[in-house]
Amino acid sequence: MCVAILKPTLNRLVWWHRLVTLLPISLLSNPPMLAALLGTHGSSFFANFDNPNLQLNRFPTRRPIPAKRLFRLSASASDSADGAKVQYTPWLIAGLGNPGNKYHGTRHNVGFEMVNNISRAEGITLNTIQSKALLGIGTIGKVPVLLVKPQAYMNFSGESIGPLSAYYQVPLRHILLIYDEMSLPNGVLRISPKGGHGHHNGVKSVIDNLDGCRDFPRLCIGVGNPPGKMNMRAFLLQKFSSEEQVQVDAALEQGVEAVRSLLLGGFNAKVTRFNLAQKYKFHQV
Repeated sequence: MCVAILKPTLNRLVWWHRLVTLLPISLLSNPPMLAALLGTHGSSFFANFDNPNLQLNRFPTRRPIPAKRLFRLSASASDSADGAKVQYTPWLIAGLGNPGNKYHGTRHNVGFEMVNNISRAEGITLNTIQSKALLGIGTIGKVPVLLVKPQAYMNFSGESIGPLSAYYQVPLRHILLIYDEMSLPNGVLRISPKGGHGHHNGVKSVIDNLDGCRDFPRLCIGVGNPPGKMNMRAFLLQKFSSEEQVQVDAALEQGVEAVRSLLLGGFNAKVTRFNLAQKYKFHQV
């Protein structure tokens, strides 16, 4: 333990802890330089650093950037002709699904697949766990974005999205929820500015964790209805047929462009035309 090596008073131990959390990673990864900087105590500490019998407390190497500052840094850009700073409001883009390989490729997980496609297209790495969700922070164009895949199973999706939207201070109108929709034909997309839960338990959980508010945008991905008397749950947890998968893959590519258009232009005429084109894309002329 650090206490056994340094034998500090409680106040000195607190001082060390605060110092380590504030130092840059480049300095922490160079023990000789850090020892020289800190003097006698630093030298004695790093002399024991490679001791195989030594057990150290794993203090965080640096404090996380506060949410406000994080988005302020990523949102500021010289956009106007006179070089004035333009501030962009962040978006939270959440795809609904179930975690684990068991559910990969099922109808109920198309929300996850859409987020994966956005991640690849925009170069946003999903590499952080927070509030029971896998997330990535980046930008689409110059708009700051938080990509989210809740990991607490579909029916508890709101337990991730509610806290994350509060922590990162994302307004309701900038929470884009992506999920499967049985009322739409397979592979058909629809963007809407608000709506109910439509008996979708994942959406219901999100609404419940947003204090009952429903006025957030959605991107619905059509998966069709169960054939005959097939159980709805079994249908949603079933993988797509090869023909259906082709339609869904095409829809996912179109969805990436639709999301980019929405974030950069809002609910404009382009989104209206997109919805109309999707509605009739499988109709024979």
